[in-house]
Amino acid sequence: MKKQIFFLALLSILSIKSYSQIVFEKGYFINETNQITECLIKNIDWKNNPIEFEYKLSQNEAIQKETIKTVKEFGITGFNRYIRAIVKIDRSSDDIDNLSSVQNPNFQEEQLFLKVLVDGEASLFLYVDGDLTRFFYKLNDSVISQLVYKRYLINQNIAQNNLFRQQLFLELKCKEITLNNVNNIKYYQRDLIRFFVKYNECASSKYINYKPTQNKDLFNLSFKTGLNFSNLTIQNSISDQMNIDFGNKINFEFGIETEFILPFNKNKWSVIIEPTYQYYKSEKKMETAIVYDGIFVSNINYQSIELPVGVRHYFFLNNKSKIFTNISYIFDFTNNSSIEFRGIDGSLINSLIVKPRRNFGLGFGYKYEDRCSLEIRYLTSREILSDYLYFKSKYKTLSIIFGYSFF
Repeated sequence: MKKQIFFLALLSILSIKSYSQIVFEKGYFINETNQITECLIKNIDWKNNPIEFEYKLSQNEAIQKETIKTVKEFGITGFNRYIRAIVKIDRSSDDIDNLSSVQNPNFQEEQLFLKVLVDGEASLFLYVDGDLTRFFYKLNDSVISQLVYKRYLINQNIAQNNLFRQQLFLELKCKEITLNNVNNIKYYQRDLIRFFVKYNECASSKYINYKPTQNKDLFNLSFKTGLNFSNLTIQNSISDQMNIDFGNKINFEFGIETEFILPFNKNKWSVIIEPTYQYYKSEKKMETAIVYDGIFVSNINYQSIELPVGVRHYFFLNNKSKIFTNISYIFDFTNNSSIEFRGIDGSLINSLIVKPRRNFGLGFGYKYEDRCSLEIRYLTSREILSDYLYFKSKYKTLSIIFGYSFF
């Protein structure tokens, strides 16, 4: 029943996904004939450079689509801008296992939407496709060229082609820019934006820095507490009399959640780490022929620090409310936890040390004003007797968790 409730609720959330993700914001696009169309563009804060986008002419109009084949430029007001360009791009892999042994880039000509980072006398552009990140630049009315950075192998050692520094030093000359300034630049968005801004200011050029400022912190720290509805069963493959259902128990949990918001896709994705204290205690009397009195008592004292590490996705309902789903991989660290079997007189018959394996957690919840949250989380079955050949266990938990964010 718990599983059915969880998956029905999860299905309900996914059913409104299309509504919660569609955010159309004021923007524009320019077609092949240089006609400018003001419209509302679906802002998904692209991580990878797009080849198409959806738009509406007004809030009540039907959704339409434009592609790189028909649009020369598009943008969302105050947020981003993309221009179409035919450029020479090097797609050499930066993966250590697939590095080239050739120092020079392998250019190929492609038509791309480039994201404008800085627009001025010296302009900076970005292209991202999965793990591939390339920066391009243009000075005045020159053609757009790639800033070259490439890792490659020499005798099984990794070397770097940092030609982009030479490009910047030779072509973006200014009295306030020294060779030392250029040599300290890394092939990162932050460093390159700072350099292009500095050049434009030095050249007394009007420029626009399109890098948006974050309207919220990319880090949240929350106190979490909740109720665990837990059940434990153990089975012994040799003796059925050692099969025990410890029953359903309601216990508290306490934790601290650290959340890192990923700076793309409108802050809808985050990484969560949530160390949590949980416990489960139960006692069961069993009739058996394996002890003299015919009765033995089994006790479980299971205390641990769970460490869920996972990803979360938000679906915005309005400016104050959002719902979320998350999946976590859970590490579990026990503290003085064991299952003991004793006779009715208290004599110890057997003792099992609790050593849990890892499992998964699936959750969905609601968050209000980035402060208060309520989540239902289902944990998949966990084996807690991993050191024993003849014992198998199933520890299951459904949690209702309240959270409060400090910042």
